[in-house]
Amino acid sequence: MNATDDKTLVKEYFNATGFDRWRRIYGNGEVNKVQQDIRIGHQQTIDTVVIWLKEDENLAEISICDAGCGVGSLSIPLAEAGAKVFASDISEKMVGEAKEKAAEKLENTSNLTFAVQDLESLSGNYHTVICLDVLIHYPEDKAAEMISHLASMAESRLILSFAPKTFALTILKKIGEFFPGPSKTTRAYQHREANILKILQDNGFSIQRQGMTSTRFYFSRILEATRS
Repeated sequence: MNATDDKTLVKEYFNATGFDRWRRIYGNGEVNKVQQDIRIGHQQTIDTVVIWLKEDENLAEISICDAGCGVGSLSIPLAEAGAKVFASDISEKMVGEAKEKAAEKLENTSNLTFAVQDLESLSGNYHTVICLDVLIHYPEDKAAEMISHLASMAESRLILSFAPKTFALTILKKIGEFFPGPSKTTRAYQHREANILKILQDNGFSIQRQGMTSTRFYFSRILEATRS
């Protein structure tokens, strides 16, 4: 399967069974133990990034692109803190859910814009570009291309998260493939951290902060890179 097919599969998945599954995980409703574990891990990643940005004490002064915003888990708290946020996702249903959540949680949504777009079609310039838990859908060659594209839009900072490729996690992933489940229909790509660091360096960025979220079923390496 080529990368174009991967993108089509991801789009179809998150507009159908995947949307229902991940809306439950990202929400507060009842979920199974695995989904609850993923919910906790994903929220820890979100919380880490929000803490980083709030520590800088300049959210009200910057623009942010949330590339692959899902249901707005990151975009909404950043907009609430005063940042000007442009949030996009490949899934129309995800964006619709994000808009509904924003309307419920925010008194004023004038600094928050949502759009249905894939990463390839994003454009513009932002102080900070953030892409969380999206690179798992990109194979290694396409990940390099996409990170470079995101970097070109970041005036000052790029924040990424990805599933790290280690021996232990590769074995765990292989075991999981024997039990695919009815809604596990997209490929999950892991990435070597050294490769991600090289891509960032090649695009003129250096690491400032880093974190790791690790639960039983969710693993995400988080990197904050700024222009050198």
